[in-house]
Amino acid sequence: MMPVQRSEFCIDRERDHGSNALMDFIAQNILSIRERMARAAAACGRRPDEITLVAISKTFPKDFVARAAEAGIRRFGENRVQEAESKIPFLGLAELEWHLVGHLQTNKAKRSAELFDVIQSLDSLKLAARLNTASMEAGKILSVLLQVNLGGEETKFGAEPGQVREIVAGMAGLHHLRLDGLMTIPPYLENPDDARPYFAKLRELRETLASEQPGCLGRKHLSMGMSHDFEQAIQEGATLIRVGTAIFGARQ
Repeated sequence: MMPVQRSEFCIDRERDHGSNALMDFIAQNILSIRERMARAAAACGRRPDEITLVAISKTFPKDFVARAAEAGIRRFGENRVQEAESKIPFLGLAELEWHLVGHLQTNKAKRSAELFDVIQSLDSLKLAARLNTASMEAGKILSVLLQVNLGGEETKFGAEPGQVREIVAGMAGLHHLRLDGLMTIPPYLENPDDARPYFAKLRELRETLASEQPGCLGRKHLSMGMSHDFEQAIQEGATLIRVGTAIFGARQ
């Protein structure tokens, strides 16, 4: 008995069905997150438009990013420069804003300055100097956030709280970087409410810096909160939340 050959038409229909299912899955997740963002903002007297959603697309393929963009997401975060190189040029969507949220080695500063619109993981003056030179060569002003390690975890990157003032002051002469705020990744805690002290501490640090060095933090962003605790982060003052699995599903 001859094997049954599926027509190209059938295969295309299956592809279309899979693509539509992925679109529906991602779009519904984004809608749910935006509704939760609005409720969290209302609970603390904030406006939803004060908070920006950054979709963390690390490890997810390009078509997932494309579907999220179709559903209205304009800001995406990647952890690694090498992975971003395979996505950003391929998608070629000029309206998208790309954030590097993972640790950045100084030898990747040049390429990251070329690829990304925002570096959220600046953690030293040495890296700042490299990024400033790379941004000058690229002919751009690069927005950066200073990552602060508030949990004291050896496995986490970021400047120690005691180093923050020195780094901020030292960046004053780096004219191709714009320091736009602070970022933190607190320890993972089963109860999201237990992360509140870390979020509050980052907010307090921002206010202290803004008072001591007026204008040093540009847009005064607080990037904090991920899939399991972004509502608590919003209520503690987050202006950028970084959400991945709640949009795209569990990572492999």
